[in-house]
Amino acid sequence: MDARGSPVRPLRGHVDLLLRSHEVKGNPLLSQAMGAMLPAALAVALSPFPLIGIVLILSGSQGRRNGLLFAAGWITGLGIAATLVAVLFGGADDPDSTSSAIADWGRVLAGAALIVLGVRKWWNRPRAGEQVEAPRWMARLDDATAGRALLLGVLLSGANPKNLMLTASATASIVEAGVHDVGLAAAVAVFVLIASCTVVGAVGIHLVGGQRAASFLDSVRQFMVTNSTVITVIVLLLLGASVLGDGLSGLGR
Repeated sequence: MDARGSPVRPLRGHVDLLLRSHEVKGNPLLSQAMGAMLPAALAVALSPFPLIGIVLILSGSQGRRNGLLFAAGWITGLGIAATLVAVLFGGADDPDSTSSAIADWGRVLAGAALIVLGVRKWWNRPRAGEQVEAPRWMARLDDATAGRALLLGVLLSGANPKNLMLTASATASIVEAGVHDVGLAAAVAVFVLIASCTVVGAVGIHLVGGQRAASFLDSVRQFMVTNSTVITVIVLLLLGASVLGDGLSGLGR
């Protein structure tokens, strides 16, 4: 009570405490969401073939234009996929909800699929002396049209099965962390930016680096081509095990 015996001061103290607790409470949720999606975002960013593709596009006669369009398509594809998952699993922050159960079963299936893809990729890896065939979509990337560069970016990011599984798992984890509205949009945006960092970084290096950048990017492309199988298998197995474990853990709650 104050000097007049009123309860104003204690009440004000309780209100201030509630406001401070709300401010502190929001940040851990957002941090938890960021941490949950980070492995999947890095896995998308480290996928070898999109990086090889963007380097080939940048080496063409319309490299600057097509590179920017490919990067725009890549970001758009990831953004659309993540937004759709966030809407679909909007109630997954409730552990007892149907959305949460679907998300957990989806992780189990996605994790198992990623592990199978990794094992299959290693089993079918090129043996010593065998020539590695480039995927069909890489043909004539150096003279791709503007529309093809944009569409390819969208398809390789948002419609690629591996990326789609990783994006779905990451976005479901963000939703389950309990962030909403601005926090949810911020977490999804950070996921898209991290997952796009290698593609966007390659375009940025090409735009500012000139011929020196072209030599560097070509050496990156050669490294990715040479080690694409090992990189892909490691990413698939580690992320598959992580996603599968998260799904099983969620089902056991």
